Amino acid sequence: MDLGSMKQFNIKLLEWYDCNARILPWRDDPSPYRVWISEIMLQQTRVDTVKPYFKRFMKAVPTIQELADISEDRLLKLWEGLGYYSRARNLKKAAAAIMQEFEGQIPSDIQSLKSLPGIGPYTSGAIASIAFGVKAPAIDGNVLRVMARITANKGDIASPRIKKEIEDLVSQILTVERAGDFNQALMELGATVCLPNGSPKCAECPVQALCKGHLQDIAAELPVKAKKKDRRIEQKTIFVIEYKGNIAIRQRANEGLLSSLWEFPNVEGHLSYEESKARLKEWGITSCEIMPMGTSKHIFTHLEWHMIGYFILVQSIQEYNNFIWATGEEIKKQYSIPTAFKAYSRLINDK
Repeated sequence: MDLGSMKQFNIKLLEWYDCNARILPWRDDPSPYRVWISEIMLQQTRVDTVKPYFKRFMKAVPTIQELADISEDRLLKLWEGLGYYSRARNLKKAAAAIMQEFEGQIPSDIQSLKSLPGIGPYTSGAIASIAFGVKAPAIDGNVLRVMARITANKGDIASPRIKKEIEDLVSQILTVERAGDFNQALMELGATVCLPNGSPKCAECPVQALCKGHLQDIAAELPVKAKKKDRRIEQKTIFVIEYKGNIAIRQRANEGLLSSLWEFPNVEGHLSYEESKARLKEWGITSCEIMPMGTSKHIFTHLEWHMIGYFILVQSIQEYNNFIWATGEEIKKQYSIPTAFKAYSRLINDK
């Protein structure tokens, strides 16, 4: 893209953004803290999903100091349903670092931002440009897709070389004036017009005339992506166990998938009625009714859980130290149950 085209691209995109930018809660007041929280929440998560979480989080944890001080249980409960819980834990770690190393102020330079837990190249560029006006690119999946189409780049979008090419080009197009708006405009174009999966709305695109992918009639075929590895499948049996109005839950290990979150008791494999009865006996539950709850599937990045569930109504139990017995209300307010168990949490939510 030559210099003249770059200038035209910048102007046309910002003109479009000024008229078409979505009204989003974090855009009303793009303070460094609000930009940071919103960008972390938006990683791997849809905008419409994030909006209510962001508003609730800002009300509950309005300052960096309060984020540094919040208990992990309270933090994870606020995050419940957003997934990728390491993001929330890194927020707390980063807040502590900001209080200790930066006198409670989010730094504006890229290197200092990248030194904080959970903040990488994209997030540091977004915070620096949107909150501080720094001339820094913010390259997310939307931007990679848009720019691959604009330049008709047929390289693998996951390749570090192709990512670097696109980052360098965006850096050239960026101007000191309105760097944050330009980055948001690129992301906005990818989110609302230059859509993924072969569905770009080229007729609505403000930079259609500058798009080589469109001019060559290959926009829908871009970007090129290497085939992902098949996800590993794990079978699980979930037990929702009720005794005297309380539900059995337990805390997962403090490392690995969904670390430290709460879950319903479960085991590997799909257990039959008789196998389930035997497992419950091992847990000290011998007098009970066992009722099937149906199947469910949850997809993680590299893994799928294929689940079956049983509702267990218990008459008597022996002491079992690995379970916490909590009311439905306590589970709603205090214990963060991952979305993976959503199909079986509904029974609790109805109580």
